[in-house]
Formats: sequence, C-alpha cells, structure tokens
Amino acid sequence: MKAERQRRFRQLADEVTPAVAAYVARRQYPLAKADLDDIVAEVLLVLWRRLDDVPVDGAIPWSIGVARNVRRNAVRKSTNAAITAAKLHSSGTTASAEDAVIGDEGVKSALLALSDDDREIIMLHFWDGLSAGAIATVLGVSENAAAVRLSRAQERFRRHIETVEVS
Repeated sequence: MKAERQRRFRQLADEVTPAVAAYVARRQYPLAKADLDDIVAEVLLVLWRRLDDVPVDGAIPWSIGVARNVRRNAVRKSTNAAITAAKLHSSGTTASAEDAVIGDEGVKSALLALSDDDREIIMLHFWDGLSAGAIATVLGVSENAAAVRLSRAQERFRRHIETVEVS
C-alpha cells in the first residue's frame, strides 16, 4: 500500500508541478521569487497529506485551488511583514506582475478596474487556460456557478475596456 501511495504521489506531482509553478509565477507580486518555490513545495505537501482527496480527473485544478489558498496565506504574511517594516523604515513601491506582463494600458486599466474576484477568474480562464469546470474546482463551487461567474466577469471586463477605449 505504501509503495502504491508513493507511486501515485510521484505521478501526480509530475503532472501538477508545472501548472502550479506557472500559476504561482504569474501571480508573483508582491512575493519574492524565493517564495515561489516554497509555495509549490507546500502545495506538494498538501497533495501528499490529502492524496485520497485529489480527484482522479481533476488533479491540476484541485492543485491550483490549493496553490491559490497557499499563495493567499503567503501574501497575507508578506503584507503583514511589509506593514511592520514600513512602520520601521520607508520603502519604495514595486511594480505588480500585471505591470510586467500587460503592455496594453487599456487592458491593464480594465483589469485593475475589476474586483479581485473578477480579475482572478479572468486570469484563471485566459492566462492559465482553465475551463469553467476546472475553475469550479479551483474555487470550490459548482461548474454552473463558475461558468456564470466567468461570464459576468467577462461582461464587466468588456464594459471597462469599452470605457477606456472611448476615453
């Protein structure tokens, strides 16, 4: 049984690591590059501990959902540390990952105008290439709810883009 568990873990780790690493790398800000490997390692640790909970046909979306939560915790920890450091020393600003990736000011403005949840679902779909079903697994909602959220987020994005283009 133990050998079978280790074999399944290795197979899943090989399958999900590139997708999880790409997901985390695209959302690096405000974390340091060194934190990215730690997040991927923590996702693999959760994968090992909860191996029996991983869906057979949904390991990547499930793992991205874990990475999303681990990243949020890391950002929260980093933000708290930054606030404490700012109280002690003045600090400069760092450009966001979106600034590094998005060259079109209209797209950038439209993305920044969205709520965090809308921006996340748009990025999961277009940047990570996840379907509504996979997004449902990441967010822990039904596939129908994910499809509705994606559709509404896309509509809000379109409205923001049209506003930027008219201006």
